[in-house]
Parts: sequence; structure tokens; C-alpha cells
Amino acid sequence: MTEIQTIESLATLDELLETSHRKPVWVFKHSLTCGISSFAWTEFRRFAEQASDEGTVYAVIEVQNARTVSTALAERIGVRHQTPQAILLRDAQAAWHASHYEIRVQALKKA
Repeated sequence: MTEIQTIESLATLDELLETSHRKPVWVFKHSLTCGISSFAWTEFRRFAEQASDEGTVYAVIEVQNARTVSTALAERIGVRHQTPQAILLRDAQAAWHASHYEIRVQALKKA
């Protein structure tokens, strides 16, 4: 089973951005109180579980518990904050991103 790490600190966010220079990093921004986010979170987890590339990193930011981290990610990569939101990082930049009902297993696979 693929591990999805929780990002709770700016230090961990910095590590993930650095890691994205060597391998793909997926970040999911999750609102714990939103039904749409719950749907997208299920899709993201299914995508991670089906992934065949073992070098890829998967992470989640629970926005209510790490708003500073969520805001910092948006500022550092230049992608407006939304929840839910899935972001593929390569070289510390957003190579792809989607929000709300655009977050589907098939869309994530195509990215």
C-alpha cells in the first residue's frame, strides 16, 4: 500500500519541494469539513494505491490543521490556493494541478 504522508510543517514542505527535483511529488490539499474534498480525497487515495511508480511521493495537507503550510505552498509555486486541490510537483514547480470535481483517478493518471 502506498504511503501518503501528512505535511504539518514548513520544514516538511521544504523537504518535499527539494525532493521534487529528483522525483515526482503529489500533494493533495484537503478540507476536513467539505463534502467535495472528501470525494476528491477518496479519488486521490485510489490513485495513489493504484500507482505503479514506487519512486513517487504522495502527501496531504489538512488545511484546517496546517493553514500556514497550505498558504506557503500556494505562494512558493504560484498556484492559487483551493480545496480540494491536487498538485503534481516537479523541480519545485507545479507541473499540473486540479481542484474540486476535476480530481479523478483518470485525470491524475494522465498527468
